[in-house]
Amino acid sequence: MTAKFSVCVYCGSRPGEREEFASAAVAVGRWIGERGGQLVYGGGRTGLMGTVAEATRAAGGRVVGIIPKALVDRELANTLCDELHIVDTMHERKAMMGERADAFIALPGGIGTFEELFEIWTWRQLGYHNKPVGILNVAGYYDTMLAFLAHGVREGFMGEWQMDLIRSGTEVQPLLQALHDESRRQPGADKLAEVV
Repeated sequence: MTAKFSVCVYCGSRPGEREEFASAAVAVGRWIGERGGQLVYGGGRTGLMGTVAEATRAAGGRVVGIIPKALVDRELANTLCDELHIVDTMHERKAMMGERADAFIALPGGIGTFEELFEIWTWRQLGYHNKPVGILNVAGYYDTMLAFLAHGVREGFMGEWQMDLIRSGTEVQPLLQALHDESRRQPGADKLAEVV
């Protein structure tokens, strides 16, 4: 694996109620760091965000945090990042996260995590990028969402091809390895088109 592999992690600024959530965040950060990779994330030091960043740093990886000014105090900006970018808007944050990543993975989180996941998935569907997108379904957290998405397909509002643009899994290593491998196979996966 090259040192340039950069993973954007979407996850909660809260820790959640289950120990498995924090364990998964640690495992994701460790996987990135042990392979000399780079974490791109929302720049906070609370909740799962802080956990994945600390685990990445502890394992020797680079950490790039991107946070809007309005959230610097609320999410307690992580000044220990190798790079901490403070931007004006959420749009800037998400665009920069998209540009700096080779792949995206969603861990458990709230509406911010859902919004980021759905937006990057939509951008892929529209051809703004061809980078792999994954969902780490820790302790069944995303079971009902995945069932609802399947319902959307059955009701004719989505196609199976859209579902094929994301992959989900319950184990950290196989999912991250699959995202890494896919990122190396996809034409145009090294860039993100300008999003208007």
